[in-house]
Amino acid sequence: MSGERADTLAPPGSGRDAGRALLEVRDLRVRFSRGGRRVHAVNGLSYRLNAGEILAIIGESGSGKSVSARTLMGLLPPSAQVSGSARFEGTELLGMPEREMRGWRGAEIAMVFQDPARSLNPTMRIGAQITEAIRAHSDMSRKQAAARAVELLKLVHLPAAERRFYEYPHQLSGGMRQRVVIAIALAGEPRLLIADEATTALDVTTQAQIMELLLELQQRLGMAIILISHDLGLAASYAKNVVVMYAGRAVEYASAEELFAHVRMPYTQALLGAIPLLEREPHALLPVIPGQPPDPAALPAGCPFRPRCAAATDACLEPPPFEEHEPGHWWACWHPAKDPAEDPARDPGEPGGAHARPVKDGVQG
Repeated sequence: MSGERADTLAPPGSGRDAGRALLEVRDLRVRFSRGGRRVHAVNGLSYRLNAGEILAIIGESGSGKSVSARTLMGLLPPSAQVSGSARFEGTELLGMPEREMRGWRGAEIAMVFQDPARSLNPTMRIGAQITEAIRAHSDMSRKQAAARAVELLKLVHLPAAERRFYEYPHQLSGGMRQRVVIAIALAGEPRLLIADEATTALDVTTQAQIMELLLELQQRLGMAIILISHDLGLAASYAKNVVVMYAGRAVEYASAEELFAHVRMPYTQALLGAIPLLEREPHALLPVIPGQPPDPAALPAGCPFRPRCAAATDACLEPPPFEEHEPGHWWACWHPAKDPAEDPARDPGEPGGAHARPVKDGVQG
């Protein structure tokens, strides 16, 4: 959640729409000290994920999405200063000893990273890497684990699974490597899969294939998924609920249906406005969000989006609380956007409105 009141509010989803909570994150804060500077990577993030659901965490690079996910996995460097709470079915993950965390990592929570080429060992055969992951979380023999590895390769629809078992990562395409990474993540049969920009390094067609695969696996295995991305289209297509992050904070939260029908936070609206649309005129200027994300070691006073927001006023020098303003819809803004029906002057073809500016030849207008 955003601002100093974060720890006084329940996580989004803890009210009328609450089901069986698998993961509850409350007031998560992550700091790094570097060269005498204190970097505020995550600033009071709270959310709730129910079993079997898909939650999308959306934001620009540097918004704290990946850091928050790595915190859950216990993958931060020793210099990280972490506070708050992250309970997985009642068990606190933050501060868990590394030896104990190894039993959870992979078996209960698994993660798929952005670049499959960097996630795989180039000197090991595909089958050996999957088998290693299987035996780390089971008492299977090497032969049993090898058979299970082939089953996992078939589960993720890798062609000629028996042959790929003996190949090296460089012999596979990017999409195939990502399927192998997903197979490794599934080796421990986790109940939560974190997909951290899992499709960003892939072409558009392969992206769609990987996302359909994740959706199929989620429905077949009953996993919950945290989908981390900067792509609002992915969130709209696959997630039940969406958290929009900016400068380490949650700035808007709602169900995907509600969020995209009634965007309130100007930052979310600007992200939507920056999406290229087929309906735009040929050679039309692409809208962009003005300015740059703030330096996490020197955050601006008040609303962190204030320096980039055309709607900002002096009121924005005071941090807006992250609150539930409408049933199931939370946001942190003193000047929430209105629906087109409420504001006829807004061009519905440009969701960003005045918050987005055109760019031509790489120069912002």
